[in-house]
Amino acid sequence: MQEGAPVFTQLDISANSVTSGANPALGADPNETNRLLREMIALQAKSCELLTDLVNQVSLQQRQRVAELKAWKDSNPELATSCRQAAESLAKVHTEFLATIARDAAENADDFADSEYALGEFIDRYGPRLAHFNGVLQLFAQLGAPVPPAGPATNG
Repeated sequence: MQEGAPVFTQLDISANSVTSGANPALGADPNETNRLLREMIALQAKSCELLTDLVNQVSLQQRQRVAELKAWKDSNPELATSCRQAAESLAKVHTEFLATIARDAAENADDFADSEYALGEFIDRYGPRLAHFNGVLQLFAQLGAPVPPAGPATNG
């Protein structure tokens, strides 16, 4: 048994719908409803235009970056090859280093929870080295990676 208005209702929002006098909100002027719907459509169209502009800008920046990287690799083919080889070699070392860190963290997790000093020592020991290692590895990987083919041009 339910008292009051039903939980589920069905509304007809067409311009020719007959409104119910039971709820003043449902008795709104159809012209006002149509105006609001037109405003919503205009705002959605503007949002689509802005998103298109944003995608074009990001795409342009990405194409410029790819072109610059390709020009660098064309000018320095031996260095690009060396970077690729270094990235492959360092990736193996990176994996071993991460395994060491993970093992150390697992073994000392209780100490970290109990002692802020132990956690700070762990971070001081591995944090800077890991951050620098990641940066070097990422640089070698980017400089040694094959250049992706240029995507289709967009209007921008």
